[in-house]
Formats: sequence, C-alpha cells, structure tokens
Amino acid sequence: MLNPRRMPPHRRDGFLLAAACFLIGITFGVFADSAGLSLGKASALSLLTFTGASQFAAVSVVAGGGTTVAAVGGAVLIGARNALYGPVVGPMLRGGRLRRALGAHFVIDETTAMASTQDGVDVARDAFWFTGLWLFVFWNVGTVLGVVVGGAFDDPGALGLDAAFPAAFLAMLAPHLRTRPGLVAAIGGGAIALVAVPTTAAGVPMLLAALAILPGLWIQRRGGSRTRDDGAGSAS
Repeated sequence: MLNPRRMPPHRRDGFLLAAACFLIGITFGVFADSAGLSLGKASALSLLTFTGASQFAAVSVVAGGGTTVAAVGGAVLIGARNALYGPVVGPMLRGGRLRRALGAHFVIDETTAMASTQDGVDVARDAFWFTGLWLFVFWNVGTVLGVVVGGAFDDPGALGLDAAFPAAFLAMLAPHLRTRPGLVAAIGGGAIALVAVPTTAAGVPMLLAALAILPGLWIQRRGGSRTRDDGAGSAS
C-alpha cells in the first residue's frame, strides 16, 4: 500500500496533488450528469481529453444548450494553452514516438507544475510521469463516481465541490511564487486575465494569460530561477 510519508518529496507532492484532483474529477462527473451526459460520454471526455478546464468548458456549453461545434471549439481553445508547456516538458521526455505521444497526453497544468519545480532532469521526469499516471487514475475514477452519485442531487453547486478546482491551481502556483520566473509569470498572467475577462469571449482569457509563461521562461534562461529568499536577481 502506498505510504506518502515514505515517498521521495517529489513523488509525495505529486501523489497528494493527484489525490486532491480526485475531488475535481467528482465535480466534473456531477456536472456532466446534470448536463445530461451519460456515463460513457463523461468517461470518454476524461479518458481522451484529460484536461479539466477544457472538459468543464465543453460541459458548460452543452448545459447551456450550445451546439457540439461550440462545445468542441471552446474546449480546444482552452486546451491549446497546454502547447505552451512544450518548451518546459519536451526536454524531459525520452523514448520513441509512442512514448512521447503518451507523454503529450499528460502535458497538463499539474504535471508541468510538478516537473518544473524539481532540481535535475531525472527527478523532473519522474515527477512528471508519477504525477501524470496517478492523476489520470484519480481523475477518471472521480469522473465515474461523480456521474453515478450526481443524479442524487438537484443542485450540484450546493455541494461546494467547485471550490476544489481553484484550490488545486493555488496549490500548484504556490511553489512557483518563490522564484523570480514564477512570480513574473503569475503577475503577468493575472494582469492579462483582468483585462481579458471583461473584453473577450469565455475561454480566451485563460489562453491569453498562459502567454505570461514566456517572460518567465526568458528570465529562467537568463539565470533568474533561484528563489527570492536566496536573493535571486543576478544571473548565475
């Protein structure tokens, strides 16, 4: 039986993050059920899409009476931000095309966050795969459970499970705020979102805010990835 206390720190953190996302998976299942999706359709979204923001966006469109094209388009638009994680995760993935294709399926916010906070490529790679595999399991089990129990509630929002989604993002963001690149990306993304939310369509603000990772990557390459507590600011 897994014991997080005996795991290396990166595996412990990845497992706990994946376990926390179990609640988000349940939330998705509950709302998918309330939107009229069957267990098979909800599970297919979790298995094949495996990116929570896109899945929630698609279900929201369906729940609002939107077309399939609108649902897929919104989901693709939001999911496109994951392409920006390529420069961070790409160097960590080894193996042939099949292994790299499987790795691409796991390139999401949580795995990228866990991998990018590690010291050393080998540890980062292990954090990526370990977090991704466990999150995939928790997310899909949570989806099934959410759909199964969702029918028992007239108002899924009364459960308060929607708070799990932003809480998980805050947990991922916290370690990055201790570094200059992470702080710059967070401030930049927040500023972009503040401007974009009232002026652009749903889903676009998240995509635009993801662009804030670019100045963060530039600072990191310049040698500014040391923690602020260590006096980061000069290139090493």
